[in-house]
Amino acid sequence: QVQLAESGGGLVQAGGSLRLSCAASGGTFSRSGRGWFRQAPGKEREFVAAISGIGSSTNYADSVKGRFTISRDNAKNTVYLQMNSLKPDDTAIYYCAAAGIIMNVASANPNHYNYWGQGTQVTVSS
Repeated sequence: QVQLAESGGGLVQAGGSLRLSCAASGGTFSRSGRGWFRQAPGKEREFVAAISGIGSSTNYADSVKGRFTISRDNAKNTVYLQMNSLKPDDTAIYYCAAAGIIMNVASANPNHYNYWGQGTQVTVSS
């Protein structure tokens, strides 16, 4: 059974940094696309960042470009989201996602992902 487990969320002041991790188990995702999405209170889930399974190309939402970096460690079946210069608007539950197929694109489309984690809360105070 595939499971994705996020960690690294928490409370941080504006301008601070956090690093989220998403470890996958029950399957191998070394060539699968991986992504991060977030959902703020009262808002719909939105794309944050993605990394392709082949070539490790990346894709970011405009709101996080230059501040967030997605990376992966295939040996650990883990994807990371380094978040710098955090803003109160970044407050949300962050979800990681994994595709069940090989992907050579870093997709922002949530429908391309088969597996989802439970989410980790990120709160940025002003």
